[in-house]
Amino acid sequence: MADLNGGIIGKVQEPEAATQAEQITTFNSSGTFTTQPRTSEITYLVVAGGGAGGDTGGGGGAGGFRTSVPGATSGGGASAESAIPVSGGTGYPVTVGAGSAEVNRGTYGTGSNSVLGTPTSITSNGGGGGGHRFSYVVGGDPVGQPGGCGGGHGSNDPVQPEGTNGTSGQGFGGGAKTAATNSGPGGGGAGAAGSTAYTPSPSVTGYGGAGGNGVASSITGSTVTYAGGGGGGSSPRGSGGGGAGGSGGGGTGADGAGGDHGAAAGTANTGGGGGGGANSENPAGAAGGSGIVVTKEAAVNFVDNTSGVWNLDAIYTYVKAGNWVS
Repeated sequence: MADLNGGIIGKVQEPEAATQAEQITTFNSSGTFTTQPRTSEITYLVVAGGGAGGDTGGGGGAGGFRTSVPGATSGGGASAESAIPVSGGTGYPVTVGAGSAEVNRGTYGTGSNSVLGTPTSITSNGGGGGGHRFSYVVGGDPVGQPGGCGGGHGSNDPVQPEGTNGTSGQGFGGGAKTAATNSGPGGGGAGAAGSTAYTPSPSVTGYGGAGGNGVASSITGSTVTYAGGGGGGSSPRGSGGGGAGGSGGGGTGADGAGGDHGAAAGTANTGGGGGGGANSENPAGAAGGSGIVVTKEAAVNFVDNTSGVWNLDAIYTYVKAGNWVS
């Protein structure tokens, strides 16, 4: 049958189902996330930038960790969140938080937020910076800073019997300081709190506390651990050693015994906290690692049973395939 414009009205006979493929998009830096045409909701991983370790102080806290992958765990021991409804074929802004730069006395190193700017915006908070030693001299603060995961307290300042705070649903806090030691506690991770520094009695020498471990995610198809806390810096003279970084990119704390090594930075695109600086040797606190944002669109099956006016090229294709009914 022809219409007045010379087209032919008809339909495709028994069309086969079409599929929109699953798509995983990883952002290691800020950009725009554009959904596929038939996507109606997404799952996500949003990890913020890690905090820097303190100058002669505690480990940096990891960036906050949030996810909606079914059956997975968000930071701080929380359950996975709900998937986000989105519009197909729409662009949404993505901000990947930077890790804090290396710090010196009197400054703080809190990481930057990561944001998935969908209609239900998802923000993970930057990791808290580690506290500083001798803060009364340089105007800083011995207390580790709160964040997505909290930073560890500074060394050799008043006892801080409570650890720092992480953000609910994103991560844990830094370790407590139970003695006036020259070693700093570890920064918090998404999966565990930072550890208290170890001080052999009655000496003020000791080991930096380990950073809290991160949380593993398989959203990309491979299992990767993110958001580990930075280790605390150690004290000088002998057996002291920097605290280990938490799994998921946390940096090791500096060693104050003989200048063996400085603090290690958090790993890029994990949100890991930086290691704390050591007393005597290697005082600088290391940088935090940058964050990451990952989105996942599920495969969609659909049937295209469009009918209406078709041009001759389209008709020829369908007639040749035996699928045209006039």
